[in-house]
Amino acid sequence: MPETTVDVTAADYFHSYSVVGLLALIGVLFVAVAFGAGRLLRPVVPTPEKLLTYECGVDPVGEGWAHTQVRYYVYAFLYVIFAVDSIFLFPWATVFATAGYGATTLVEMFLFLGFLAVGLLYAYKKGVLTWA
Repeated sequence: MPETTVDVTAADYFHSYSVVGLLALIGVLFVAVAFGAGRLLRPVVPTPEKLLTYECGVDPVGEGWAHTQVRYYVYAFLYVIFAVDSIFLFPWATVFATAGYGATTLVEMFLFLGFLAVGLLYAYKKGVLTWA
């Protein structure tokens, strides 16, 4: 069999980057033209009603500042952590069934779940999980 070699020159190398750069430039220009056309074509008629803060169809009453307790953010953060955990469990379950990966993936998953359990225990000890 004859041996074939691929001769890649610097011009071919930079040509591929120039194509990517050209596409990026076209994308930026497309967005700039769309925003410019929107600015030129939209009607500008500021009225007091249009300048009011709009929130779900309810007229704003009182101050615009509202206090939110930080525990709601903690609950959201814990939800994200466990959502990522569940996303990680599905691929693990498929790999665990294949031959040759069972013991390794089992140990890795218990390490991962151990880290999550330590975080959950820490949150419990700090009183984050109590609803009061």
